[in-house]
Amino acid sequence: MKHSTERILTTHVGSMPRPQDVVDQLFAQDRGENYQPALFDETMTRAVSEVVQKQAQAGVDVVSDGEMSKISYATYIRHRLTGFEIAEVPRATPRDLDDFPAYRDRLAQEGGTPRYHRPVVRGPIAIKDLTPLHKDIANLQAAAKSAGVSEAFMNAASPGVIAVFQPNEYYQSEEAYLAALADVMKVEYEQIVAAGLILQVDCPDLAMGRHIRFRNADLETFKHAARRQVEALNYALSEVPAERVRMHLCWGNYEGPHHHDVELREIIDIVLSAKPQAIQFEAANPRHQHEWKIWAEAKIPDDKILIPGVLDSTTNFIEHPELIAERIERFAAIVGRERVMAGTDCGFGTFAGFGKVHPDIAYAKLGALAEGAHIATERLWS
Repeated sequence: MKHSTERILTTHVGSMPRPQDVVDQLFAQDRGENYQPALFDETMTRAVSEVVQKQAQAGVDVVSDGEMSKISYATYIRHRLTGFEIAEVPRATPRDLDDFPAYRDRLAQEGGTPRYHRPVVRGPIAIKDLTPLHKDIANLQAAAKSAGVSEAFMNAASPGVIAVFQPNEYYQSEEAYLAALADVMKVEYEQIVAAGLILQVDCPDLAMGRHIRFRNADLETFKHAARRQVEALNYALSEVPAERVRMHLCWGNYEGPHHHDVELREIIDIVLSAKPQAIQFEAANPRHQHEWKIWAEAKIPDDKILIPGVLDSTTNFIEHPELIAERIERFAAIVGRERVMAGTDCGFGTFAGFGKVHPDIAYAKLGALAEGAHIATERLWS
């Protein structure tokens, strides 16, 4: 994994807005309606090439495929694994939105909540088809080479986020469910790294899970589950070098009150116990920007890299480069300039066809990210 040895490097969380033809193909695949595999593959190859080129033009150093081929960061697994079925089960809404039901309902009426099939586990989990993974890898490798990018990362769901957000109706215990997930995701992780890509494991279960799945539990129950989820993740990463992995911590990529978000101070030790060398986290939005102080107080291992979000991913404000530079410098003062990369709070296209930030503005925000990193570089290396 690259370090900011000569300048502050830039990256982001992974997902980018999907073009409409990509969205159409993803929903055709997910619903099994008018799905044409050859057209799907052609569309994704083209879209990945374009999204990588746009990231490079915006000044992003470590790029992704924009998660073009995935309808969402966790539910894509049902196309690769056995045991998952589509079912009509109630979806838990975030606790903070339930405190403001009129706002919650307005979001739903305005199309502010994603719509996609939700998988439920009703059989033994095993690898069904890794062809989609191999196609994703090939597309990203080709696109990065064409764009002249030297480092790229690929997102993958953590065992914990799958377990927390996909109901289990088959395994006798949560431990057994997590263990089965860790065994199959281990293969995906290892193949991504073996291909020369950086692996990013997405772990909103360690934060967002508190006000959704564990909204009615006490804090210790949630923390116990989070430790179990990190243990499963570490097992799944046992054959992967820590320096080839980064993890994303998230409280939910939506514009809401977020006043029930678990405090970072309550989970930071759990997060730091995970194997990935780099940690990407929210640090720009109004609910979590102040928590740079928690990072300053924490006992951060000397080998960890911090990728703070210095762009909010739920608003169409384009952050001023000076503000971005200030945010970067705060974290450089904590761990040193070489152990900081500039990132985003979350993705700009968490679910296909859904996102608060307009696509053109998303890339403009990434351009501001590069400008801010340049300003911070001049100050930190002067």
